[in-house]
Amino acid sequence: MIRKNQEFLTQMYVLTDFVFIQISFLLAWWLRFKSGWIPNSRPLPVETYAMWSFIYAGIAVITGMLIALYSPKRKKRFADEFIKIIQVHSISIFVLLSLMFFVKEVNISRSYLAIYMVSLVMFIMFYRYVLKVSLKILREKGYNRQFVLIIGAGKLGKRFYHNLRQYPEMGYEVLGFLDDYQQWDSIEEKRYKPILGTVDDLSKVLEEKLIDEVILALPLDAHSKYAKIISLCEKAGVRTLIIPDFFDYLPARPYFDNFAGMPTINVRDIPLDMAANRMFKRLFDIVFSSFAIILTSPLMLAIWIGVKLTSPGPVIFKQERVGLNRRNFMMYKFRSMKQLPPGMEDTGWTTENDPRRTKFGSFLRKTSLDELPQFFNVLFGHMSVVGPRPERPYFVDQFREEIPKYMVKHHVRPGITGWAQSNGLRGDTSIEERINHDIFYIENWSLLFDIKIIFKTIRNGFVNKNAY
Repeated sequence: MIRKNQEFLTQMYVLTDFVFIQISFLLAWWLRFKSGWIPNSRPLPVETYAMWSFIYAGIAVITGMLIALYSPKRKKRFADEFIKIIQVHSISIFVLLSLMFFVKEVNISRSYLAIYMVSLVMFIMFYRYVLKVSLKILREKGYNRQFVLIIGAGKLGKRFYHNLRQYPEMGYEVLGFLDDYQQWDSIEEKRYKPILGTVDDLSKVLEEKLIDEVILALPLDAHSKYAKIISLCEKAGVRTLIIPDFFDYLPARPYFDNFAGMPTINVRDIPLDMAANRMFKRLFDIVFSSFAIILTSPLMLAIWIGVKLTSPGPVIFKQERVGLNRRNFMMYKFRSMKQLPPGMEDTGWTTENDPRRTKFGSFLRKTSLDELPQFFNVLFGHMSVVGPRPERPYFVDQFREEIPKYMVKHHVRPGITGWAQSNGLRGDTSIEERINHDIFYIENWSLLFDIKIIFKTIRNGFVNKNAY
């Protein structure tokens, strides 16, 4: 039944994508040629546009199948699906344009194509998001469930059981455990599903119960049992997942790679290591920072005059920070403090009643307006709009010895705002908490995540009670 449901969902995704592509064709045709909002030339017959829309839909569906857009999504984030949708339709429009060029179909309206592509991507994103949310609600209520058997009732199995229960929207139900040595006491019997037998009872349990996935949560010294367990599961047509006993050393989302023909576990999954992701993020940074500079230019001019009139010295303060791949760069700010004497290095934190601040500088720091020149850092490629905040080399040398994984933040460009800052971890707050947030961001990056952080930063306001 579960597999039939999954097959039905896959078919529904294919059919609905096809339908929404045709709805987008009708909308784009009406907007371009019938609404009167866009100056009209003599269009090709509507049948020509309809034919190419059907061809495009076929190309998009085939491309989606090739890059696993229609694979099961129960365990996947919507951000991953968002990226795949963009990839599918980027490839598909390229194939369509190549095909049109080959058959010399050069009279298709370019403005129609632009409206068509934007509308179909928006329609598909919207319905898929609504469907994903609806499925989550249904699964939380007990529908469309998948059944799990955990092999190993030790620390690893118990932890997986607790973690899985925190995600009811995924629709998984644990039927029980198998273990050679463990038995529940009276308290554990109430907290966990029953132990159904030993590992040798696996074949019998698979025959008697409807099980979709078997989770191997055994210690390393039980490695010799894996071959038999996997063989029995595959014979029964049941998927097998292995939780490594050393998972505490792995990040939240490790992935398998291939090195010299051997499978390896990459212990630090960084989405921005992919060239396409870096390109999308850099393009977003350039567009966003350019827009921000134009929008805030009158405000920056007013601040420039304010700094100049309230204290002697340069308006822009440049400070060395550690950025991408541990390379140093000069970060720009509006100066908010009195100038240091020549030859003196600033190696101290700013305190609440710091005498170095100017009155106007205190206002700038509280409202984060002193950070506006960093949009030029973004434009020049030193920084990103969103990312871990950069620190001075003096403090980086200290923190790298005191805080585990501190240097992981330098795998990506530093940002004007970040996941830590949008959650209130700014100024005089815990460095450890900030690093945990930074690593979560690095391992879970997506363009949607960046946009969410920007909106959250704006919604929470720019006033920083911890900034001195």
